[in-house]
Amino acid sequence: MSSQQIPDENLPVEQDAAHGAAEVAHDPFADPGLPAHRPRIQDIDERAANRSERAVALMFTLSMLATIGFIASYVIFPVDKIVFIWPFGHVSALNFSLGLTLGLALFLIGAGAVHWARTLMSDVEVADDRHAIEATPEVKAKVMADFAAGADESALGRRKLIRNTMFGALALVPLSGVMLLRDLGPLPEKKLRSTLWAKGKQLVNMNTMEPLRPEDVVVGSLTFAMPEGLEEDAHDFQTQIAKAALMIIRIEPDNIKDKREREWAHEGIVAFSKICTHVGCPISLYEQQTHHVLCPCHQSTFDLSDGARVIFGPAGHALPQLRIGVNSEGNLEALGDFEEPVGPAFWERG
Repeated sequence: MSSQQIPDENLPVEQDAAHGAAEVAHDPFADPGLPAHRPRIQDIDERAANRSERAVALMFTLSMLATIGFIASYVIFPVDKIVFIWPFGHVSALNFSLGLTLGLALFLIGAGAVHWARTLMSDVEVADDRHAIEATPEVKAKVMADFAAGADESALGRRKLIRNTMFGALALVPLSGVMLLRDLGPLPEKKLRSTLWAKGKQLVNMNTMEPLRPEDVVVGSLTFAMPEGLEEDAHDFQTQIAKAALMIIRIEPDNIKDKREREWAHEGIVAFSKICTHVGCPISLYEQQTHHVLCPCHQSTFDLSDGARVIFGPAGHALPQLRIGVNSEGNLEALGDFEEPVGPAFWERG
């Protein structure tokens, strides 16, 4: 050993310790050791531990309330309601409330778990040697023992308030995903089963915005109509016209094959839904010689002289027909609503 490595017996103890520490600092393989464990206030004061437990339970409880708020938002706010919220400006009330409540629900679960880990779970650092990837039976037993010890140190069994509120928060959060399924189909009020058409509603020409009269519809023509009272600048115009749009065609009565179609027509004037029963595209291509209409999206073809049945393409069923007549003013009017939902088939049909 060189003379530089021999400790100087004449040095004071403090200088000797510093000298040894300097030598260790130059050795990359030296064990730095672990700092002495410093207990937290919760480790020595049960009242502080109880305060932390209540704080964690409060966050889990608030998470549950936020999840309930998420579900309630779906019921309270209509899709088209716009509100002013500073500093965001005009936003959708539904989207804002859904994002706020779901974000709070998830954040509070995470915050509660972090606060629980930092204040109540054991924070003693343990060093372990590296070992081979393949575990021996002894290692497996040690892992299970460590897991049991960790479960015990987490105080999950002892801190029942935390445990119960955490389970409640975790159980409620998945309900947010269940509520999102609402957008995959109609709500219980069966929005797709009814339109604005009703007995006495006049047929309005969508080009002239004037009520339609029988003499306005000639044989072989195609006219598009909507119910009276539906204004183009209405906030729900697109939603309503997507269900109520009509095709008006005049066919020689003798050329109408379907008995019900003939009875629901007026002097050969028939009214069918304009919405394709495949995926909801608007139909606009009419062949007057064959009385066929073609959907431009996927080429579904319907025979308007035979109950608008499907004669080609992927559509699953015929176009719904609207029963029409003439009112006292000589204008065409609906005699009721469609008897079946318009547009594509969905899970409640039948």
